[in-house]
Amino acid sequence: MIEKLTDQCKAVKLKILEMTASTGKNGAHIGGSFSAVELLVALLNSGDFNRGGDRDRLVLSKGHGAMALYAALWQNGFMAEEELAGFDKNGTGLYGHPHRNPVKGLDFSGGSLGLGLSYAVGVAIGLKKKKSSHKVYVIVGDGECDEGIVWEALMCAANFHLNNLVVIVDRNRWQLDGETKGIMDSSDLALKFKSFGFETEEADGHDIKNLVDVLTRTAFSEKPVAIIAETVKANGLSFLVGTKEAHMCPLSEKKYLQAIDEINKEYADGK
Repeated sequence: MIEKLTDQCKAVKLKILEMTASTGKNGAHIGGSFSAVELLVALLNSGDFNRGGDRDRLVLSKGHGAMALYAALWQNGFMAEEELAGFDKNGTGLYGHPHRNPVKGLDFSGGSLGLGLSYAVGVAIGLKKKKSSHKVYVIVGDGECDEGIVWEALMCAANFHLNNLVVIVDRNRWQLDGETKGIMDSSDLALKFKSFGFETEEADGHDIKNLVDVLTRTAFSEKPVAIIAETVKANGLSFLVGTKEAHMCPLSEKKYLQAIDEINKEYADGK
């Protein structure tokens, strides 16, 4: 299973690069998509995201990671490869942030940072009322945690005993304007989530096996769960890691070919 998921991660990253290159000078959100690849691949292969009515739900609150979501859904049969060729082009449904289309696995729109967690809390309450055994998974960015609405939603989750809610924080330590510690230092996020009544785990956000193990271990928690996943923005792309440009940028043909080469070498080394 881990080998299969590793192969999916590589395919997702190469597809993200292809989608970014197709936008030309407009560019796309490479960094935040690359930091979330393993998170999304692990989730979609751990939860029950069938196209039926009663199923797990996935909310990508950090909507700028949409390319990773689209490509991961493609790898899991929700989208055809040719659909991804329409990314961020007029007349197509795959925008720079997710637009709701449940048939394609897109249960929620995203982009207004902070709102996704509130959506997830509402859906988790609804599933409880329906006596459903399914869960709601939501991926938030650590920069997104600057938003007050995030912490209001966390209070609600604990107050309503939402043990069917799993929050994954993509802790890549960067946001639009730079490093998070220089903008709003969130310090020990794991301790903060724990103090809000969550069962809290820390994970290597680029280690598929670690992520699957954590998701399995917390599956029957009696509390809402928070997984603080340590990640790297633009992980694997040497020319973008640690730069503001990683948030959103175009890829020249030279950079595109360099990026493909770096990803191929990374996985050839037995990641």
